[in-house]
Amino acid sequence: MPPAQPLAPPPVPCLRVRRLGRMEYAPTFAAMQEFTATRTTETADELWIVEHPPVFTLGQAGKPEHLLRDIGIPLVQIDRGGQVTYHGPGQVVIYLLLDLNRRQLKVRELVRHIEQAVIDLLAAHGVTAERHANAPGVYVAGAKIAALGLRIRRGCSYHGVALNVQMDLSPFAAINPCGYPGLAVTQTHDLGLALTPDTAAEELTRHLLLQLQPTDDTHHG
Repeated sequence: MPPAQPLAPPPVPCLRVRRLGRMEYAPTFAAMQEFTATRTTETADELWIVEHPPVFTLGQAGKPEHLLRDIGIPLVQIDRGGQVTYHGPGQVVIYLLLDLNRRQLKVRELVRHIEQAVIDLLAAHGVTAERHANAPGVYVAGAKIAALGLRIRRGCSYHGVALNVQMDLSPFAAINPCGYPGLAVTQTHDLGLALTPDTAAEELTRHLLLQLQPTDDTHHG
């Protein structure tokens, strides 16, 4: 009997990158829901790079009292986890529309991969960043520089990560960011990094792709 042939490794799942430019939040949110609801086991995973006009978003279990005052920026109730955050011009938002079952990823692993991509991007520019236990996102010297929120439906993720690059941070003062009163926020510009939103988006995408690339024996990052 001939020796058994080793099993071929599973194919690397396809991942497409879409650069959407500036888009209103509500139609982008609806498009993520539609993509996830209609995708099949054959649908390629996608990363959507986008910038939003000013908007507050409140997670599905979010408490409205974390919006401290009305400053004329719309509030959109959505279905990700987490509390309230702010999106606006000069912030890089990347949505991860992934089939976690196909990628053999658990939600907690995906969160760590996303956080690590931001940490690695900042490290490449000489900035030390870190995670905080039980508070998803990325922090520099205690100030939040990247927010993270996901929804999983039928084993597939949507929503994603927002990295503050070169924006007006003042709207964050009108909320308890991510539900934490007095949480400081920062951005790459204020740390002296020579990054535009476009270059930051491309670098973060590259780090995300590296984090999501399966290795020979494990998907852990």
